[in-house]
Amino acid sequence: MSVIKFGTSGWRAVVADEFTTANIRLAVAGIAAYVKTQPQPHRVLVGRDPRFLGESFVDLAARVLAGAGVAPILIPEAAPTPAIAHAVRVMKTSGSINFTASHNPPEYNGVKFSTHDGAPALPEVTKQIEAAIAGIEKSGGQIAIAGPAAAGFETTDVKPAFLKRLGELVDLKAIAKSGIKVVYDPFWGAGRGYGSDLLRDAGVAVECVHDYRDVLFGGHAPEPDDHLLGAAKEKMKEIGAALAIATDGDADRFGIVDGDGTFIQPNYVIALLFDYLVETRGWRNGVAKSVATTNLVNALAERLNVPLYETPVGFKYIGELIIEDKIAIGGEESAGLTIRGHVPEKDGILAGLLVTEMVATRGKSLGTQLKELFGKVGSYYPVRENFRLTPEVKAAFTEKMKVDPKELDGRKVASVVRTDGLKLILDDGSWVCYRLSGTEPVVRAYTEARSEQDMEKLRAAAEKFVLS
Repeated sequence: MSVIKFGTSGWRAVVADEFTTANIRLAVAGIAAYVKTQPQPHRVLVGRDPRFLGESFVDLAARVLAGAGVAPILIPEAAPTPAIAHAVRVMKTSGSINFTASHNPPEYNGVKFSTHDGAPALPEVTKQIEAAIAGIEKSGGQIAIAGPAAAGFETTDVKPAFLKRLGELVDLKAIAKSGIKVVYDPFWGAGRGYGSDLLRDAGVAVECVHDYRDVLFGGHAPEPDDHLLGAAKEKMKEIGAALAIATDGDADRFGIVDGDGTFIQPNYVIALLFDYLVETRGWRNGVAKSVATTNLVNALAERLNVPLYETPVGFKYIGELIIEDKIAIGGEESAGLTIRGHVPEKDGILAGLLVTEMVATRGKSLGTQLKELFGKVGSYYPVRENFRLTPEVKAAFTEKMKVDPKELDGRKVASVVRTDGLKLILDDGSWVCYRLSGTEPVVRAYTEARSEQDMEKLRAAAEKFVLS
């Protein structure tokens, strides 16, 4: 069995363990085989985030593609995942290979393949790639590789066209006019010089932290989560910023800090931006969210009379709805978001810019805006936890998930949703969703209570259901 398995965002592994040059050659050869089944011209963008050895991996991938008769187009500088997705669409390539492990710790790297539409490859595509890899391994693993001719390969800079597009999607004049001050934390990642440059060029006061390359990302995962945003919060106090925006290693995820230093979780950011886009753009064609994302979005969709699409976890499903122009905005609780007319891929840079526009235009803190939203549609308090399981407990829980429970710790289950995993909706609209990891002995438990008082009770009930 090959170790190369494509999950919701490609194949990821620890460098020098499973992420080896031999396996990279196999993965890229499998992608090349898939590309050759698609219409010509066979051209593929090859990019990376700033991780260790990224430049070498790009060069290796280019030579494997060329050896298979697929023309590589190299992106020399580290580039955000959404910028590469945008370039795929503008340049009309067969897709892109991106060396990134996104928000994973620094010892990881990965291969993300996006198709000709700039969207993450769907399962039907990754199955074909995995089958091609298996075929190569079965036949002895011989892979043709072009000589060290990287200097001769076509290159491109994806930044100018991407920033131009962001400038069309965001009201930079309104941001500048408000006089707002912003802190940006790219987490040493691929987002460096993107959102901050765009805001500065528009005349907005921006200060950055972690704005240089560090392949170890400060010694932790490049994840824009509350406990890692201390430097951004300090800088906010120093300059009197109304907002801090952050992006992860490949800038497809976002983190937002309000003016008082409060981290605003992605669930709330998605709901606030949905409300704001309907208000300011008049887009009412639809909203999409994963099954594990806050039902605040559901309540808001009902209030605004906007169609709601609830998808499995994995941004590719939301990307499909963007391509079909069925939605104004789509988001996942894991800090992924995009909007109508943009790439069918998560864009943390765009998310941060839109939040900046929303705060600047409304002239209110995010905390105030959220309180007002709760006043309109009710309160929602989401929490996510991972529970590590022994093999015996995982086997027992896997069986338990096949049955529709009638109650959860004495509370009646009103309905069961199986879009992805097992979601139990309770009488008061609170809910619990369980998803088993396909790669490790972990169950992800998402809970959403309707009051702060019930949060801990619901979380405890969710845990008891797993472990009992």
